[in-house]
Order: sequence, then structure tokens, then C-alpha cells
Amino acid sequence: MDIVVPELGESVVEATVARWLKKEGEPVRAGEAVVELETDKVDLEVSATQSGVLTQILHPEGADVQVGQVLGRIEPSGEPAPEQPSPAGAEAPAQAPSRETAPAAAPSGPAQGNAGQGAAKVERPRVTPVARRMAEQQGINLEQISTARPGERVTRQDVERFLQQGQPAPQPQVVEQARPAAGERPAPALPAAPPGTDGQAVTGRREIRERMSRRRRTIAARLVEAQQTAAMLTTFNDVDMTAVMEIRRRRKDSFQEKYGVKLGLMSFFVKAVIGALKAFPRLNAEIQGDEIVLKQYYDIGIAVGAEEGLVVPVLHDADRMSFAEIEKAILNYIDKVRNGTLSLEDLRGGTFTITNGGVFGSLLSTPILNPPQVGILGLHRIEDRPVVINKEIVIRPMMYMALSYDHRIVDGREAVQFLVKVKELIEDPETLLLEG
Repeated sequence: MDIVVPELGESVVEATVARWLKKEGEPVRAGEAVVELETDKVDLEVSATQSGVLTQILHPEGADVQVGQVLGRIEPSGEPAPEQPSPAGAEAPAQAPSRETAPAAAPSGPAQGNAGQGAAKVERPRVTPVARRMAEQQGINLEQISTARPGERVTRQDVERFLQQGQPAPQPQVVEQARPAAGERPAPALPAAPPGTDGQAVTGRREIRERMSRRRRTIAARLVEAQQTAAMLTTFNDVDMTAVMEIRRRRKDSFQEKYGVKLGLMSFFVKAVIGALKAFPRLNAEIQGDEIVLKQYYDIGIAVGAEEGLVVPVLHDADRMSFAEIEKAILNYIDKVRNGTLSLEDLRGGTFTITNGGVFGSLLSTPILNPPQVGILGLHRIEDRPVVINKEIVIRPMMYMALSYDHRIVDGREAVQFLVKVKELIEDPETLLLEG
């Protein structure tokens, strides 16, 4: 049986072999994950469709592969034998536990059963590629880490929590040097070099070389492409957040009690952006050859920072979503990003993007377009600033907004008016209801 690169979804035709979960000659069961693939959007596991033995690996870890390519082969004649418990009193061989099983003393709890019986074994939780790399860098045995969600994969947060609970990372070995002979001046001691990503010491001026992930390579290529293929400009404005913050203050408790989610800022901006896109439809378009495609649906991308790089899950038909539905969807996407469970469907499409650098403390920035979209709105941190209102200086919570746009089809006048429209809708949130 051939292990084949599966269909990876819209516009994804290539992947990188992130990790083989089985070695050549090892038994494989039907439905068991054999290899992890990394795409520019999501990571996924490829499972065996029948039991047997992995006889051949055709593409090693780090290799780039195309949809339909054969990754390896399984010989079905080698049906793996069922696991047998150790005989009473027998001493287990000194070897690392397999990927499928972990000792009963793992965090799942002590083994159940009478004394003298073979040690019970529990299934080892799956691990996200990010968590696996982090554990390897810290020298942590993944068998010792329990998940916050039983049955789900070990995530980066699980590894971080394990480290914070007082489990120190292994210290580098100190090699004792020979003592100099009498009367001989000892050579000056050089500081120990940190280990490299391949386990070897880094010498010289302490450089560490690591291979870019497929997602990082794709992000880099798309950012350069966006700057080279679009006539990208950015316009700025600031917005008074007083009205929105007052609504959140008054409604936060009742909103959370009714819908089970906090009333955040992003739902207001999603609604305001949709209102502005309806007024200035060229910001909700794309260029296809010599044609401008004006889209009459509103799939709003929400940029989320991830360990492997920025991802942009999409709120499909966001104009039909309520404030609560928007907040729940965004919270769900954030959880999926943290757990490494985003699907290709979550990332499909998108007609306009919102990115919030304010959560990281950014005061002002120029966001880069997410092709083929022609507009992206950048939000920033809210800070109290003196402003003049009715000829009086008052202190208000202010935020800078940045709109980057493709000048090939969006004129400066449209871009400025679009941003002014967003400002008006945020500063007078009742308009969001009156104008739908």
C-alpha cells in the first residue's frame, strides 16, 4: 500500500515532511498516523488505511512533496502482532517506550490492577509539531506531559505549563579540563557554546542555523509578492473609543451571562468594516487579469499570531453574524491556533482582513496586504491622549487606525473616506444598528 500525499485543500499543492512517526520495519495499524506533513496553512497527519509493516520511506523529514506523491510504502502481509503484557516478575527491557504506549506511571495516573500483574499501558497523547520541537529543544520527555484536555494533542501551552511547574530544562554538561602543569600558564577559558538545532555545539560567534518552516517560507514569499505586485499605500486616522468602551462597560456582564463570551472590541470593528465596505465596494474586490471582481459577500479575515507565523482564519458571511457569533468564532479560532487544530476550511477565502497589533503594544504600523485582497485594516493599542472637542482639551481613549490598500483599483479618496466611515461607525456605535 502506498502512503500518498492527500489533497490539501484550496490553493495548497505542496507540503513538507515534518516528521515520520514510524521507522522502516515498524508495524503499523489501520488508522494509525504514520507521518506529519506541514503546509503553508495547517499541519496534518497522514494515516495508514490498513495494517502492515512500513517497509520503505521515500521522502525523508524536511523534503518538499507534491499532492499525489508517494511518501512511503506499507507491506500488508506483515500484520503487527497484538501487544502482550509482561509476564509476572519479568523485568522490562531498558528501552524507550514506543510512540503508541507509555508507562502506567505517566501523568495519566497509576496503573490499576493487582500486584504482581504486568504493568498496564496507556495510549500516549498525540503531539503538535510545535510542541514536539519545543520539548526536544528543552530536553523534555513527552511521556511526562499531560494535556489540559484529555484525549487531545499535547500543545505548546502544555509544554510551557510543564516547565512552569518547576521542571527545569537540562543543564549543559560541564567538561572538566586538564589542569596545567606546574609553572605553566593556563589557557584562558572560553565560554561554553550553546547547542545547535542539530544537537551539535555552535562555535565561533555563536550563530544558530535553523531551517525555515514551510509556513514561514510561504509567509515570506507572499509578503514580498504583495509588495512587488501591488501598488500598496497606507492611510491613517485615529478614532475615539469612548462610546465603544462605555457600551462594553455597561453590557459586559449581561452579554457574557447571556452568550457565554465576553464582548470584545473586534466585533465592533468587524461590523464597522462591513458597513464601510458596503459604502466603498472596491475595498472588497480583487483583480483578475484585466477585470475587477467586486464581491457582494463579506468574508472577513482575522489575523492571529501563531508560533509558526501569522495565520488569518476567516469569518465567512460575517455580515450575517451577530456580535455574539463574531466573538465566539474569533475565540474558537484563537483556541484552534493554540492547539494546532485549524483546518483548511477555516482559512479558505477572505475578502478583507483586520489585524490588531495593539494586543502586542503596537502604537502605529503599516500592515501589508493579504493577496489577492486589496485592503487590510490595522488596529493598534488604545491610550489616553489629550484631544480638542468643542474647543476644549479633554482626555479620551484614542486608537490609531491604518488602512493599506492597492492603489491600482482603490483611489486615495476612496481609501480616506473608507477609513473615515469606519471612524464614524465606531465613534457612534448606534449607527451600526441603524444602518444594519
